[in-house]
Amino acid sequence: MEQNYLTHIDLFAGCGGLSLGLHNAGWRGLFAIEKSPYAFDTLEHNLIKKHNHFNWPSWLPKKNLDINQVLIDFKDQLIGLQNSIDLVTGGPPCQGFSTAGLRKENDVRNELIRSYLRFIMYVRPKMIFFENVKGFTQEFKTNKTKGYAYSQYVLRVLKFLKYDVEGQMVDFSEFGVPQKRTRFILVGIRRDIAQQYNIVAKAFFKQLRLNKKGFLNNKDLPQSPNLANAISDLIKGNDLDKLVPTPDRGKQFRSGLYATPRSKYQEYFRSGCCLEIPDSHSFPNHKPEIVKRFKYLLNTQVANKNISKTARKKYNIKKHTIIPLSAKHKAPTITTLPDDYIHYSEPRILTVREYARIQSFPDWFEIRGKYTTGSKLRVQEVPRYTQIGNAIPPLFSEQSGLVLKQLIQHIST
Repeated sequence: MEQNYLTHIDLFAGCGGLSLGLHNAGWRGLFAIEKSPYAFDTLEHNLIKKHNHFNWPSWLPKKNLDINQVLIDFKDQLIGLQNSIDLVTGGPPCQGFSTAGLRKENDVRNELIRSYLRFIMYVRPKMIFFENVKGFTQEFKTNKTKGYAYSQYVLRVLKFLKYDVEGQMVDFSEFGVPQKRTRFILVGIRRDIAQQYNIVAKAFFKQLRLNKKGFLNNKDLPQSPNLANAISDLIKGNDLDKLVPTPDRGKQFRSGLYATPRSKYQEYFRSGCCLEIPDSHSFPNHKPEIVKRFKYLLNTQVANKNISKTARKKYNIKKHTIIPLSAKHKAPTITTLPDDYIHYSEPRILTVREYARIQSFPDWFEIRGKYTTGSKLRVQEVPRYTQIGNAIPPLFSEQSGLVLKQLIQHIST
């Protein structure tokens, strides 16, 4: 497989946050594997149709795919990729590990770890970049048979597969993302390459932190943006005449127009967008009693903290998390549930576009599919909030991609 660029494969790709960052860092994708048709539609629309990021092989269907089916149907083709793939990225779905929800050791999605490792065994890329939630490093309380965290299992198997590996917790807010979001990042370098060129996986984390100030300065981005820096140009306001029908939603929904950019962050992420109406910026139609409740919570509760027992009792609130946000601070970790948060100055939940800004997606990146669905369908249909809430911030992915290039540039084919 002749090439003069660095190639990666994105597993469990979601809507494409990691691939987008690597694209911006100068990487070239071969293909992406994502099971959800909704998330894949977003990835395809932005990174295949808008930006020709992938050199998709003819033997693999260009559609949403289950990794286990790929491992069965295309085993020989995957093995045939050995020594031609510079990087395999992505981490299996995190819901079974996440401390934000119910940690379940028997969650079937946890078994995708083995599928991931089998893929690595077949393809044997030169490098690995793996991301997962903090809970991935924690043992399950009921874990009597395994006796270890899943991160330990992955590290052990990758070492057995002859990779030099290093895993660390990384807070994305330290890299220009306006959100406190800590994730487990693992980097692996195939041992024959690591020994031949005297490089170690641990060097990634040191170089990532050394590069961050210069990276953000070069883009004229703030080192530590707050929530208002990210989304204050997307305010709904009190003048309802300035709202317009949401282009891709029912007539009863309204979207706002752009206000003048108020920060370098906003200027940067609006660059390259030619839309008059911000994509996926549809405001919720809250009932009057919900608006009244949100006003009370904004006026009485501590910002960026879960609401008090007193407030819960007053409104008989059973929901686990409701956090009024702070304009002057970074957002807490954005989840897939938009009603976990109240906008810092308006009695409403955030829009999908505001979610995307907080996650450092550019405004030209259009999110596809349903806006939201209820109950179990939210997981099955992967609506827009879920796609963005599950993504790796592209701004962090780009910085990671640049460091990975630094490590591998002298051994690329």
